[in-house]
Amino acid sequence: MKRISSKSEYFKWGLTAFLVVAASILFYMILQHGGVIARALAELARILSPIIWGLVIAYLLWPLTKFFERELFRPLAKKLLPKRDGSRLARALSIVLSIVLALLLIGVLLWLIIPQVYSSVESIVSNASDYYSTVSEWIGRFFEDYPEVEQVLLEATGNVSDSLIDWARTAVLPYLSTMVSNVSTGIFTVLKGILNVLIGFVVACYILANVELFGAKSKKILYSIFSIPHAENVLKAVRFTDGAFNGFITGKIIDSLIIGVLCYLGCLVLKMPYAMLVSVIVGVTNIIPVFGPFIGAIPSAMLILIVSPIKCLIFVAFIIVLQQIDGNIIGPKILGSSIGVNGFWIMFSILLGGGLFGVIGMVLAVPMFAVVYAGVGKLVESGLKRRGLQTETAAYLKIDAIDPETKRPVRAEAAEAAPEKPSAKDGK
Repeated sequence: MKRISSKSEYFKWGLTAFLVVAASILFYMILQHGGVIARALAELARILSPIIWGLVIAYLLWPLTKFFERELFRPLAKKLLPKRDGSRLARALSIVLSIVLALLLIGVLLWLIIPQVYSSVESIVSNASDYYSTVSEWIGRFFEDYPEVEQVLLEATGNVSDSLIDWARTAVLPYLSTMVSNVSTGIFTVLKGILNVLIGFVVACYILANVELFGAKSKKILYSIFSIPHAENVLKAVRFTDGAFNGFITGKIIDSLIIGVLCYLGCLVLKMPYAMLVSVIVGVTNIIPVFGPFIGAIPSAMLILIVSPIKCLIFVAFIIVLQQIDGNIIGPKILGSSIGVNGFWIMFSILLGGGLFGVIGMVLAVPMFAVVYAGVGKLVESGLKRRGLQTETAAYLKIDAIDPETKRPVRAEAAEAAPEKPSAKDGK
């Protein structure tokens, strides 16, 4: 019996048909059993949560660890141990210092923020009636010549006030109270979560100590599967993805921390009410690109409005100035220049990421879309080069067609101005 070669057309068509049928069956099973698969993945994520925490912590602390190792402990080890290799000791000390600083920062933030946020929310709830009276009087004085508008605004203010009070009493206060009491008394679920995070720090230690080894093993597997050019392309894509995510996330966290501190100092100087609560809202929401400043400024301004309309206007002006400083000075210094994606696509990615994955999706949407955008750009560029076409976007502005012979763009104006070529029939 004649053997079918793996290079024959029949074999390729048969393999393609098999893969199409297998992919269709897999897609059908995912659609039919999507809930079961989602629950299974959620359970797997719960089981592996310490490992996931460890990977996230190691990824965030790796730049800090490299900095301490390069600038502090490696030069110190060369001076103290000139005849021995102190690289392992330098790496260990860098890991310990990075983790200690991270834990101290988290502890200080929780110790400073949670009690003040709780007291601010409690004060809002207890003084809600006074705030409603203040806003009502302000509306009455401002719209006394327009009774219809005054009535509508008073009704709307009452509804908003009741909704905010109910939300604070039924959702925010119990949650904060539970958080504070759980942290202090040690409920089992909180201890389990803390244990997962602590195990994550231990996992992060192993990962940070063996980053080069894990990288070498990954490259070994990569070169064993792909050809050298394809493996190099994969490594370039991984390096680009790592640079986009690490630079953006780390920079955005530092930027938001600075903005939160500046907002708190500014609120103290301007004697704003609920300075800590407002600063936490502004700092946390600033992590979200584009929409973050508005998401944080609106509820913060509403909180200040119920205390003093004049201070609310001052706060809005202060936030505008602060965001201008962030967008033109602090942000570019920390995050660098533009990520190379048009503003429209940044807004598109944030809306899509937020709709699919919530707040986490909004935070990660920009670097993720930047990676996808760059990958699609590389594919388009390589396809154009294979066809001998120009790769610059400017070459395709206002063109009518591409000449199949010269492979040059033909602009509409040039096509209209060019004389019509005589045909072979006309030449006879």
